[in-house]
Amino acid sequence: MPVARPRGPVISLTRALLPSGTPILAGRTVSLEKLDSKHASDLFHRVGGSEPARTSLWDYMGDGPYSEADMFQTNIAAKSASPDPFFFAIIDRCPSLPSFGHPIGYLSLMRITPEHWTIEIGNVMFSSALQRTTGATEAIYLLVRHAFEDLNYRRLEWKCDSLNAPSRKAALRLGFQYEGVFRQHMVVKGRSRDTAWFSMLREEWDSGVKSAMEQWLAKGNFEDDGSQKKTLQNLRAERGQ
Repeated sequence: MPVARPRGPVISLTRALLPSGTPILAGRTVSLEKLDSKHASDLFHRVGGSEPARTSLWDYMGDGPYSEADMFQTNIAAKSASPDPFFFAIIDRCPSLPSFGHPIGYLSLMRITPEHWTIEIGNVMFSSALQRTTGATEAIYLLVRHAFEDLNYRRLEWKCDSLNAPSRKAALRLGFQYEGVFRQHMVVKGRSRDTAWFSMLREEWDSGVKSAMEQWLAKGNFEDDGSQKKTLQNLRAERGQ
């Protein structure tokens, strides 16, 4: 008789869903809503143009930079119509800021594979109004929670150019696990790209990543000057993450 070979465990999971434009994902500092052409003008004023501080935002993106508003408008219209990647606009919810109620960035769910319960966060474009803010972390938190709890995925991926040090650092800070580098994985804008892979599993989210992020995002974790009382890494360490 043939010897039984090892195989993975049998799984029985709730069906994974495709993202839709129905929900608005609301947080304390930002909300996520389906990207729409109406967001293009505000976004262009924050991430478009030919100034070096703006063009550098696109260094590791698959498209851009955009120096002309009409080209950017066309691109946002195409992104808005795409089912995969599925794009969300990031809307500022801080009444004290001039950007209140306006889009200050976007991001997407992509490589959506319901039959394997896997999905990826990508195309993360944070304007200067969002970078290194509480809202930047909250935007990722809202999308991670949506992928795991609303759409029922079990694996969430984060990939970036291996040279993109800020993105790699952010993935680890947020609780994603480093899985390695795919060498000569892509050619982007005529340049060779090695891709760093990270992932988060549903059980990791449930067992501590979620609660650490929620505690970090809570208003009580910040001083009056906006500085954090506890870091996200420290909060995860307290949970053995």
